[in-house]
Amino acid sequence: MALTAISTEEVSGSTAHDLTDEQVIRILTREVKRRREAATAFAEAGRADRAAAEEAEEEVLTGYLPTQLDDAELAALVAAAIAETGASGPSGIGPVMKAVTPRVAGRADGSRVAAVVRSQLAGQ
Repeated sequence: MALTAISTEEVSGSTAHDLTDEQVIRILTREVKRRREAATAFAEAGRADRAAAEEAEEEVLTGYLPTQLDDAELAALVAAAIAETGASGPSGIGPVMKAVTPRVAGRADGSRVAAVVRSQLAGQ
């Protein structure tokens, strides 16, 4: 399924094109998220066999992604982005996210990054 998603992306648009590494990582990240969500849905529906299959696929795909940032590394990147942008309070979330997102591309889930940004801005 992941290969199909990559192939589909390559031929989307008016002309076929090769994907950059960043684009492939973005697609694989999206596919991992889909597997995680499907595993949760199957588990909640009592389909442990299908949930286990989705989790196995997620594990294989995760092996092709860059190593995820640990909490300390992510917090340091967010702190640097906050200092760089001079942001403070809830209104600073957008500029900080814009600054930090390219730095964590493929190495941290967006919702996790947003939670750290909100937490650090609230603590100021």
